[in-house]
Order: sequence, then structure tokens, then C-alpha cells
Amino acid sequence: MQVLFGDLGRHYRTYKTEIDAAVQRVLESGWFVLGKEVERFEKRFAEYVGVQHAVGVGSGTEAIHLALLAADVQPGDEVITVANTAIPTLSAISFAGATPVFVDVDSDFYTLRPDLLETAITPRTRAIVPVHLFGQCCNMSEIREVAIKYRLPVVEDCAQAHGSEWEGIPAGTWGLLGCFSFYPSKNLGAFGDGGMVVTEDDELAERLKRLRNYGQTRRYVHESIGFNSRLDEMQAAILDAQLDFLESWNDRRRAIANLYRQQITNPRIVLPKEATNAFHIYHLFVIQSENRDKLREFLLKRGVETQIHYPIPCYQQKAYAHLGVATGHCPTTERLAGRILSLPIYPELDDEQIIYIAQCINEFDQ
Repeated sequence: MQVLFGDLGRHYRTYKTEIDAAVQRVLESGWFVLGKEVERFEKRFAEYVGVQHAVGVGSGTEAIHLALLAADVQPGDEVITVANTAIPTLSAISFAGATPVFVDVDSDFYTLRPDLLETAITPRTRAIVPVHLFGQCCNMSEIREVAIKYRLPVVEDCAQAHGSEWEGIPAGTWGLLGCFSFYPSKNLGAFGDGGMVVTEDDELAERLKRLRNYGQTRRYVHESIGFNSRLDEMQAAILDAQLDFLESWNDRRRAIANLYRQQITNPRIVLPKEATNAFHIYHLFVIQSENRDKLREFLLKRGVETQIHYPIPCYQQKAYAHLGVATGHCPTTERLAGRILSLPIYPELDDEQIIYIAQCINEFDQ
């Protein structure tokens, strides 16, 4: 059996009617940037998350970048985050001119350890960027306590957390600003790049709207320096056409995760854990193996594609060598990087495919 890690073609064919209609509507309108489609999707996504404002931007990276600027992060400031994340989290901090400061993660849930935050705070600390990894929220109640104590804004990286919750409160609504990515492989994905910043703050929302569009307050009037980071009409329409399916897709991902748990019985494999206070939407299903690379090769020979999220801690990347962070700074992050393996998980997968993958894993004896 062949099982792709992701199959966006299959996804499109399943929802072809809705997506084609959205695309055709935009083409016939003749309006392609910052129009009614963006406004409609912003309104509906804000309602879905449960906030007053949602501002569409060019990507998830730009969502974090502009959110940090809106929160008054300046060049030379420090921003606390984690090293087991996609490099765009770091790119956004760098775009804002700030320096990332890393804290380690929980060994069970792979998310930022709140108990380490205070040790990382310095007079230069200006914000905290917790990353809701693989579809599971960080411990936001404890993170918020520290943030309030030190008067630090929290900018949530929700790129993998569309619909995730902590203590019944949606990802993106715990902090000052929440940042989402609509990269095609996300739980809610565009057919290209796209992002969103959500907030309850009226002034921040207006600031974000200026930042994404050259600092413009009205046509050809620029109040401040800004950027070109706009969610386009086509992507907004495609995203809006899919939004009503998001909850059912997340339910299917959770069902697949449960099936994996039932079917994978190999004692050498560590299955992902779901925190008691979390509602996990399984953007990724990440297992651990002492012989991860051999397991990956074993599965590929049996037709099963896998990925590693992420094989190199951010501070060990050449791009961030200038930070001078020593090996061992985040021991759990470094240990996980050599053990984790992401299995296929997306709504269009059949139960038979999941059972086949589990059977292959159970046969692995190294």
C-alpha cells in the first residue's frame, strides 16, 4: 500500500465544487487585493476563534512579524520562544529586529515549559512567543501568569493550532495577539501562502491593517512605514469556502489519532500524549523511536511516507549560529530532535491506511 504523507490533490478533488465556485467568483469580480472576500473571511474567522478582530496578512511568518511590531517590539529587544519549531517563528522575530531567547520544552507535550520562563527574562525582554506545536496548546494559563507578572505581551504562534484549545479557551485568544498560518498543509490551508492575526484590541487591529498595507490609512496617505503583506482575495475566498469544514476535519484528525493509539502496539514506540487541559487537533501525529531513521527507512520501503518536525533545533541552524547558543542549552529539545517522526494524518486518509501504517510499525523490531 502507498500512503503519502500529505495529499492536497485528493483534498482538492474532495471539495472541488466549493473551491471552484469560490475561485470563479473572484475571477468574475475583477477585484483581487483587499476586497470583499478578505473582509468576509476576516469576519468569519474572527467569529470562529471568538475575537473582535482578524486581520489577513501574507503568511503565518508575516502574522508573527507584524504582530510583534504592533506590540512595540523594537530592534535590540529580546523575544522568548522555543527551538523546536519551524524556522519561520525565528524569521519573524528577526524581521522585527529582535533577538530570540530559547527555553526548553516539556518532554511529554513538546511545548514551552512555563517554569523556565522567569530564568530567561532580562531587562531587554519585550515579548513571549509560545508555539502551539503539532496541534496542541501550550500551558497558557501558567504562561499568562508569568507574562502578567512581568508585563510582557504574549504573541501566540498558532500556525498549527486552528481550533486547538487550552482549558476550553481557543488558541490565539490567550495572549495579546494570535497568529495563524494558512500554508496549504495546515488544518485550514490556502492554495498558496496566507496568514491571520487575531486580537481583541481595536487599536492593535487598526495598526496591523496599516502595517500590512504600506502604513496606509487611506489611498496614498501613509501614516507610518509599513509592508506589503496582504491576504489576497483568491486565497481568502478559498479559505472561506473551507472554513465550515474545519471542525469536522479536526474531528477526523482526532479519530485518526485514536486509531493510531489503538493499533500501534510496538513497545519500542512512544506515542504522543494529550495534556489534560488541552483540546488537541493533531496537525501532526508525532511518535518517538530510538532508531527513528531506521524506522523511517523501514516504513518508506513499505510505501509509507513520513516527515521529521523538526530535525535541527533552531539555534543549531547555521542561520542562527551568531547567537552563540551552546549545545545542551535545551536538552529536551535536542533529544527529541533525534527521536521524533511524524506519521501521515489528514482527513482524507482511510482507516485501512492507518491500520496498515500501524501494522508496519508493529513489525519494526529495532
